[in-house]
Amino acid sequence: MTFAELLIYLDTHTPYSLLDGTPEETVAKARTGAHRDPVAGSIIARLFEGSGVQTTEDPLARAQAVAALGPLRLAYMKDDAPVEGFRMVEKIVHAIDRAFDEEALRLKGKA
Repeated sequence: MTFAELLIYLDTHTPYSLLDGTPEETVAKARTGAHRDPVAGSIIARLFEGSGVQTTEDPLARAQAVAALGPLRLAYMKDDAPVEGFRMVEKIVHAIDRAFDEEALRLKGKA
């Protein structure tokens, strides 16, 4: 799955409006702090920058995606961090797992 495919999946399978334009525009806005939702923008920026991809069309593995959010997840666990940020990160991590599970099942069905 590409980064763009994952971002589209997360936008359609979570209660959050993560896309702010195309996947490319969304990442650009998130990385510059211009995303319409600052918490979503920080999650998208961390996911992109921490996963090691260079473009939204680069392939991404589940482990890369989940590990990329690890530092942000820990930051939102602090006592003074906004609870809504922690909840959003947690829901997105679970949605990432579902995305890769669904992709594996789809690919298995093609074999």
